[in-house]
Amino acid sequence: MKQLLLTLLLLLGTHTVAVADDLNDGMAAFRSTDYATAFAKFKKAAEAGNASAQSNLASMYFIGQGVALDYGQAVRWYRLASEHGDREAQFNLGTMYDKGQGVPQNHVEAARWYRAAAEKGDNQSQLNLATMYYQGLGVQKDLAEAVKWFRLSAERGDAKAQYNVGAMYFNGIGVPKDYVVAYMWVSLAAQQGHEGASKELKFITPKMTPAQIAEAQRLAREWKPKK
Repeated sequence: MKQLLLTLLLLLGTHTVAVADDLNDGMAAFRSTDYATAFAKFKKAAEAGNASAQSNLASMYFIGQGVALDYGQAVRWYRLASEHGDREAQFNLGTMYDKGQGVPQNHVEAARWYRAAAEKGDNQSQLNLATMYYQGLGVQKDLAEAVKWFRLSAERGDAKAQYNVGAMYFNGIGVPKDYVVAYMWVSLAAQQGHEGASKELKFITPKMTPAQIAEAQRLAREWKPKK
């Protein structure tokens, strides 16, 4: 029995290495724009159950690189990768449900997959989930939840999320009004070139004392994005 178990483990190890090789070969081919080879390698690894290969294969179907564009196949492979926990696939599957690409538009499913990726730290999924909570789209409207997810995305450096967090603190939406915090987030968005952030600062500044402005500017200078 021990010999049989050892042999089985060795075979599994060999299979895992082969799948990893196919994935790496696919990545190398993709980087060199050999999309036909990349597609073939990703497909082999994807069919063996590799989540990264499944996600990459889905993206090739979505874009139409190395294969004819096919949203239905993109959904199929994104779903398999998502069920294996691939964060990028979960975001992409959420987007396809959100826009009705390859599947009937379904905001409940979109929110489900955005949440799965958002909980793994994907800032774009956090931003999208926050927007859904703000609008009551696919989830029950909840402004406090909207602020929570906007803030998480903002803390990772997303300019849109930073602007939205700032606007919500400025207007007291989902949180108590706080001009210092509002100024900090909006100014961070402005530093990244967010359209509208500089204009928003002109509305915030007259409502603040010089001491509050100085504090907000200090917070903005000391802010560091979370990894």
